[in-house]
Amino acid sequence: MPLNPKDSVKEISGALGDIGTLLPLSLGAIGVAGLAPIPVLLGFAAFYIATGLYYRLPIPVQPMKAVAALLLTTEVTSQSLVASGVLIGAILLLLGATGWINRVARLVPGSVLSGLQLGLGLLLASMSLGLMATSLPSGVITLAVLVITLKVSPNWPAALIGLGVALAIGAVLGAPGLTLPAADSLPFALPQLPGKDDWQQAMSMLVFPQLALTITNAVVLTALVAGDYFGDQSHRVTPARLSVTTGLANLFLVPLGALPMCHGAGGVAAHHRFGARTGMAPVLLGTVLLMVAFLPGGLSFIAAIPVAGLGALLLVTAVELAVSRRLWAAKPSCWPVIAITALVTVWADPFFGLLAGVVSERVRAAWVRGKMESEGPADV
Repeated sequence: MPLNPKDSVKEISGALGDIGTLLPLSLGAIGVAGLAPIPVLLGFAAFYIATGLYYRLPIPVQPMKAVAALLLTTEVTSQSLVASGVLIGAILLLLGATGWINRVARLVPGSVLSGLQLGLGLLLASMSLGLMATSLPSGVITLAVLVITLKVSPNWPAALIGLGVALAIGAVLGAPGLTLPAADSLPFALPQLPGKDDWQQAMSMLVFPQLALTITNAVVLTALVAGDYFGDQSHRVTPARLSVTTGLANLFLVPLGALPMCHGAGGVAAHHRFGARTGMAPVLLGTVLLMVAFLPGGLSFIAAIPVAGLGALLLVTAVELAVSRRLWAAKPSCWPVIAITALVTVWADPFFGLLAGVVSERVRAAWVRGKMESEGPADV
């Protein structure tokens, strides 16, 4: 069904809702780690367009955060990066194709999922505040414009307005943008094939930390949040399918120079919060990334967006993810489980948050059963 002009503008705004996550990590990998920009951008473009066409909903594409963080902070070779993408892709494809990932999803209680959402939202909020701190006036003004627009005129394209304000205020205040890659990294270049040591480094340093985050946030929680926002329309967005599409994208695109990629619950919240309701949003963003990759000056324009403005966008997304309807509807007996899961997620990572949440949920359930046996029916 064709969209009217008003809805099309909202889809454009929603398409930009998740760039607070996409741009800092992807351009950071280009500028700091020296990855060739064109393969990285083309990888995101291809995966975004394919995702929009397949799911027909604003399902996001993001850099794999654990891999990107280690790439930016440790000496990980480009060959190890390729190896990690292939290994993670193969494992996710196996989990999705066999349906084993659905068993994992069914084993996670609702209270634990609420805690994971809260913890991931807090992590994103912490990251966003760090970005805003690079130019606090620019970040605060952009955030104020976003919040006012969303509250007073929710039908307006808040992300577009916020980015426009960020660019204008950043130009006046001299707010820093993202680091551009060095000139010698601009040409299209394919990475070399990994050797034995690269496969070992990838498995020990990259694969295990990232799989924990991907299975919890990019697969199980993404399907859950999509169901919350889109109801029956999200019938295609299952953990198994998300696992398969993520696996295929990494198997085929990372060896061509793309950054390891996944979906993400925060990205669903971001696209939805800023107006996206269909697969048009990811297709539009993928098309924009194609233009950035091929048009002269495209990368420079993206890098000119103030980091503080991206932080403001990310903070709105963080709150949207953390304060879910499931959190407000939780029973009082579930609050300790939610708190423990969120705290361990922030302190360690989502995988350990998941483990701590499952253990605390079992303790809670045993306590409730004991109370019911001794005192009769109680709130469970």
